[in-house]
Amino acid sequence: MIEPERPTRPGTVALAAALALALAGCSAQESARRSLELADCRLPRLATAARCGTVEVPEDRAKPDGRRIGIFVAVLPANTLTPKADPLLILAGGPGQAASALAPFASRLVEVRRTRDVILVDQRGTGRSAPLDCAAFKPAAGTAEALDIDPLPKARECAAELAARGVDVAQYTTAAWIADLEAVREALGVAQWNLWGGSYGTRVALAYVRQHPQRVRSAVLDGVAPPSVRISLDVWRTRERALDDVFAACRASDACARSHGDLASSLERVRRSLGPSGREVTVTNPRTGAEEKLALTFDVVLAGIQPLTYVPELAGALPALVARAADGDYGPLFAAAQFVTGDVAAQMSAALHYSVTCAEDVPRIAPDELSATAQLRSGALARAVLSVCDAWPRGRAPDDASRPVAADLPVLLVSGGLDPVTPPAYAEEAAKTLPNSRHVVAAGYGHIVTPHACGPRLIAAFVDRAGFDTLPGSCVEHFAKSTRPPLWPDRLAPQP
Repeated sequence: MIEPERPTRPGTVALAAALALALAGCSAQESARRSLELADCRLPRLATAARCGTVEVPEDRAKPDGRRIGIFVAVLPANTLTPKADPLLILAGGPGQAASALAPFASRLVEVRRTRDVILVDQRGTGRSAPLDCAAFKPAAGTAEALDIDPLPKARECAAELAARGVDVAQYTTAAWIADLEAVREALGVAQWNLWGGSYGTRVALAYVRQHPQRVRSAVLDGVAPPSVRISLDVWRTRERALDDVFAACRASDACARSHGDLASSLERVRRSLGPSGREVTVTNPRTGAEEKLALTFDVVLAGIQPLTYVPELAGALPALVARAADGDYGPLFAAAQFVTGDVAAQMSAALHYSVTCAEDVPRIAPDELSATAQLRSGALARAVLSVCDAWPRGRAPDDASRPVAADLPVLLVSGGLDPVTPPAYAEEAAKTLPNSRHVVAAGYGHIVTPHACGPRLIAAFVDRAGFDTLPGSCVEHFAKSTRPPLWPDRLAPQP
């Protein structure tokens, strides 16, 4: 996105130059180094204009004269004429989410923007950065398509379509993304910046610190995915654990247990009722109100349930949803699942997800670990996703990509105590080689904490000083003392 020159007021040449540089949001030295032009642009769900531009880079850096792609950059300017020289860079998750989709979160960082720009860069293959769009992975239009949980045929179609367009999907990896970020930093004339990474974005942040430690002033890692984590495999275990924790919370609640009994047994009833091959059920489409007949399998039910554990408030409805399904009514579960998965599908690039995970995660999965997925409720789902890498063109990860990252810079680690994919133990693992770090656990929160409650204030206090001495104690205490939201044992009200 792209920034024309801003007008200056009349006066001496020195005054005009100084004012122009202030309005551009950088010092004279930085402005001289900036090569990226920015212009007003609009981002999704952002009421005000951002300043945007595109940095051109080689798709394959081993072939500098080959195909080139554009990396989309959006700057939310600081609310001052003299912003600090070290902006905050937002690194999105997934892999597959575009940073521009996080514009509403970035706009909430009001205290950060009092003194610093906030920068959003779409990862190559996402958003407006040479997106890996293909017909096979477009969000499903019909109900039956939304229930399709076999990604392999679509992956084959997508890989073929992208190859026919001359796209080398093997070049869309974390290592390539780190190189792109360096190109963006240089184009912006930024000597050093602060990082905020969420989920997979924490992997990116750590990889960037490993490669360019001198370019990072501080880092906030929210929902930490340390380098050792295999996203394609480990997520299935932690999701199942989170689901079991919801069932345990129901057992511990007199109201929930009285209303729904043992939820693990109810889920097993659903499995037996649907049988190994599934069966036809009737549900009400929540968007149209019309009844539809669907071929439903137990794996489809699990694929609908698990995403609800990401948000504790939605997980609170799981007891009622599972109990209704066990009684043969799948409508509420279907409606809740579509509410979550529909938004995710619109924001995520499945092709970029496979390019990253097939290159970096799947090669680290041993055959016995793959066999062990048979012990999981969602084992078939796990194997279906992993099978995509048999057909997807693979890049290479650096030899040290899965090793711990050691750094002395200030790092604020944040975890949701109820997070089903990046539990607090992952942050503790990363902290072992980050001696200048502090870990804040939000006991009653799920996946990604800092956009909620006082989280933006916590980020601002940490980034302002690049340290922990001025962290707001009341905010840290709020997160530490938070508890799981009440479960909904009936349709009228939550109860303890």
